[in-house]
Amino acid sequence: MKKFDSKREYEIGMVCAILCALLWGALPIYWKALQPINSFLIMFYRLALSCIVLFIPGLIIYKWKGIIKPLKEKGAIRYFVLAGLIISANWSLYIWMVNSGKIVQTSIGYYIEPLIVCIFGIIFFNEKLNKFKMIAFILACIGVLIMILSYGQLPILALALAVTFGVYAAIKKKLQAPALLSLFYETVFLFPFVVAIILYIEIGGRGAFATAEPYKIGLLFLSGLFTALPLTLFAMAANRISLIALGITEYLSPTMGLVIGIFLYNEHFDIYQLIGFIFIWIGLSVFTAGGIIQRRKESKEVDGNVNDSE
Repeated sequence: MKKFDSKREYEIGMVCAILCALLWGALPIYWKALQPINSFLIMFYRLALSCIVLFIPGLIIYKWKGIIKPLKEKGAIRYFVLAGLIISANWSLYIWMVNSGKIVQTSIGYYIEPLIVCIFGIIFFNEKLNKFKMIAFILACIGVLIMILSYGQLPILALALAVTFGVYAAIKKKLQAPALLSLFYETVFLFPFVVAIILYIEIGGRGAFATAEPYKIGLLFLSGLFTALPLTLFAMAANRISLIALGITEYLSPTMGLVIGIFLYNEHFDIYQLIGFIFIWIGLSVFTAGGIIQRRKESKEVDGNVNDSE
């Protein structure tokens, strides 16, 4: 019975991971649908509505006592505010890039992001750089170099997207809080300022209500749900499957973004960018394979009976 339950939990985790990746991968279509609403205004609405959407289940699951408890940790509020500012910058940049016809560049950024996180782990948390990570990093650098030659310039926006999320991940590593509550804390301290900005823009006649059709305003009010739902699925998956399996499924998101950018919105994509992507894909394959091998090795050392398909 225990084995059945374990298998069932794994299956649920994989379904959650894949659904999460598919939702994140399809979001460029949603953000595009909100035009002509200003991209930064969309981000303000997203942050404010996410805070509300996350608070309701947070209160039901953790009660007031559970919500307040993590905030009592020394320095927690400071880190949550910093994390909120960083992820808001990441969200703003992402939405602006999508609505500016740069979906392919967002894919570059999110393909590079796991390697940036790896580098930060080495620099700030003394994590070891094994041969797989080194090879993956070198291949990714080659891919980015090819893209630089293709663009004629450094893909700054893609790298900024990757670096801001890498910084966010590094900050999150210092915080010990459930995923749902963690994002709530990251939005709640910015909530009063964001609401004030939204009201100022809307009252001034430059907001969503003045520029968009009613159905687009309705779509805009779903932005909190479309932020919280993938996060919840991600958290559910993380509790049931290995981080390696989770990481592999998350490569679906930038791949979908790449396909959407090229085939749905006809963004520029030449042979040099394709070659650059191939190097990055190979690097990610080496990175993932190295993680799987390392995980299996550690599992055997701890307990020879651990199920490798966790």
